[in-house]
Amino acid sequence: MKSSFRPSLTIVLPVLMALFSVPLLAQTQMRKLDPQNLYRYWLLLNTQIKLDAPNSGLNLDKPGCAAVTYTVGSDGVPFDVTLVKLIPKSDLGPMALNAVANFRYGPSLTNRNAEPISTYYIVPFNAPEDKAARKQVVDACVLPGYNSQH
Repeated sequence: MKSSFRPSLTIVLPVLMALFSVPLLAQTQMRKLDPQNLYRYWLLLNTQIKLDAPNSGLNLDKPGCAAVTYTVGSDGVPFDVTLVKLIPKSDLGPMALNAVANFRYGPSLTNRNAEPISTYYIVPFNAPEDKAARKQVVDACVLPGYNSQH
């Protein structure tokens, strides 16, 4: 009688799937944090960014905002920089993307492992100096779904 060991696919297949899905789960469960609490993980290092505004285009002089999503990578450099909201529609979107792409971060003391964090930044354009009026302009670009908890 010939005896051979053949692992059952009902056991091996689920084990293999579990092993290969762990890295995928880690990627899909990236921590999303609102901009007000990003400092708990990452500190913005550059305090000024020089940008060139277009000379002509749509709604360049109107008050508005742009919401730009991104992930601070483990090296402190933003990636997956995406314009998700622009109010009002204007030609200032590329300027907002360029600003956020040039941010540089250092990990906070509580983020010694340099954990990447997904967040967003609101770039105001021609916002009024009055705090209440400025808040109204910026609030139009607040994005839902970002956790305020650390």
